[in-house]
Amino acid sequence: MSSRARGSYLITDSVVSQLPELKEYRVGILHLFVQHTSCGLSMNENWDSDVRADMSDALDRLVPSDTNGRGLYRHSAEGDDDMPAHIKSALVGSSVSIPISDGKLATGTWQGIWLLEFRTAKHSRKIVATIQGEKA
Repeated sequence: MSSRARGSYLITDSVVSQLPELKEYRVGILHLFVQHTSCGLSMNENWDSDVRADMSDALDRLVPSDTNGRGLYRHSAEGDDDMPAHIKSALVGSSVSIPISDGKLATGTWQGIWLLEFRTAKHSRKIVATIQGEKA
């Protein structure tokens, strides 16, 4: 994925466009795994971008950065948002599995795949996609 700073990004269309072989599957599972410990993947709201902004803000309230030097965390090797990013990644998770039906992702009406970036600075992320199933 391209470089992105802190935020929650809807990536469903990007995932589908990079996996044209999805169309070959009658039934199956797409598994996505992000190879990083300071971001996450989630299935969530795909229409209203306010939901993505609210999610990022809510996670920041739950797991604040140590911007005031309060000594909230021991680990700060890459800055005051480093350890909070690892905690958020553990809470959100690093993978999602989505059913495939008749060559399409079988998501609900308002579901989409999110990449949640927890670091303030822009980072490029790698997502591994695996497909298991029965081809048409």
